[in-house]
Amino acid sequence: MSDSTPQTSAPAGPIVAGLTPAQPESVPAHPVRARWVPLWFAVLWANGKARVGIVMLVGFVAVAVFAPVIEPHDPQSQSFDASLGVSGSNLLGTTAQGQDILSLLIRGTRTSLIVGLLGGVFSTLIAMLIGMVAGYLQGWVDEILSFFINLALVIPVLPLMVTIAAYSPVRGISLIIFIIAITGWAWGARLKRSQIITLRTRDYVTAARFAGDGAIRIIFREIMPNMTSLVVAGFMGSATAAIAAEAGLEFLGLGDPTTISWGTMLFWAEQGSAMLTGAWIWLLAPGIALALLITSLTLINFGVDALSNPHLRGD
Repeated sequence: MSDSTPQTSAPAGPIVAGLTPAQPESVPAHPVRARWVPLWFAVLWANGKARVGIVMLVGFVAVAVFAPVIEPHDPQSQSFDASLGVSGSNLLGTTAQGQDILSLLIRGTRTSLIVGLLGGVFSTLIAMLIGMVAGYLQGWVDEILSFFINLALVIPVLPLMVTIAAYSPVRGISLIIFIIAITGWAWGARLKRSQIITLRTRDYVTAARFAGDGAIRIIFREIMPNMTSLVVAGFMGSATAAIAAEAGLEFLGLGDPTTISWGTMLFWAEQGSAMLTGAWIWLLAPGIALALLITSLTLINFGVDALSNPHLRGD
């Protein structure tokens, strides 16, 4: 007599605990991270290029912070013989003035980072204020601010920077930061104006407007948090441009020659005919340092792009 009990067939695939065959295994939307790690940092760290840039930038920051401790000699001291080669006491040699090149290089890291930070912050703040207000407020306000944005975009930046620096009665890092701030905001302001035009018609903006919120509150409390990645990317670009501009102005002799920076190192190396006298390290060391610092900020920018575009988080 055959058994009439119905037989149940086993599922074709393996059974995963907590999942039925009809439930696909979910894929995490964000990188795996510890609870104490912010999501934005996890996104940056998940990007290979940004990870390399972060490590490089942390190294530069550490050198700048601990410069007085790790400097082998006083960078202001001119007690060494001029144009010495590489030796145990002077790992990169000396300048034509008898200064230790490695000590100058370490101390110059602090100046470049300060200029990049402050120049980037001020340029970004000006770009945010003008660009976001112009994009949100239509009519005559937008027309006037857009006129100044377009005017700043067509003015040659480098001749303007050189002219201001050459005819200024004062010299120094503060002047260079001021020049960078007033000449480097236009492109960022245009991008932020374009972005806020697409966001000002969103439902949450309309709801805030009906709730009686003012324009300034809506711009900086409702809209700006949705533009964080664009703001950060703009800051990175402005900081990179500020570091390069400081080095260029100092190299042209338009800064304070007594300031210790990578730009003044290049200036004095050119004045001392470093390449003709064989002191190529004096000229090469600050150039390589500038290239590495700018590269680190550029690599971090790849991760910043992933903050606003989830499709770039594929890895």
